[in-house]
Amino acid sequence: MIAYQDHLDGVTPERLTGFWAGWPSPPTPELHMRVLAGSEVFVLATDPEADGRVVGFITAVGDGVLASYIPLLEVLPDYRGQGIGTELMRRMLERLRDRYMIDLVCDEDLVPFYERVGMTRHGAMVKRQPGVLKAATG
Repeated sequence: MIAYQDHLDGVTPERLTGFWAGWPSPPTPELHMRVLAGSEVFVLATDPEADGRVVGFITAVGDGVLASYIPLLEVLPDYRGQGIGTELMRRMLERLRDRYMIDLVCDEDLVPFYERVGMTRHGAMVKRQPGVLKAATG
């Protein structure tokens, strides 16, 4: 049975492996810990039967009052299709329920998932700077 937590107690970099599939310069588990610690809100999905390994996570950053942005939601491939992503999103939206705006940007193939959890399609602009990520992970 998957467990959910919103703290880093018991989480080590060794329990954060296998994420960032397809990223050009994947963050290290140590950088992943920093991302979680620097987030305004995060929720982790852990597998108690796999020594508490983190199998999914979601993060949010924002101003603490009106606006939040959900930059990351990921579930390890072996754990997909079990409702973990949906539960992470449900818990995050509950934590952010008092915010006027909750935004995220996703690939087109993920739009149906986010619509199912209550998000609405809207325009977005982005800028990606791969060199910044590479410098942070190196």
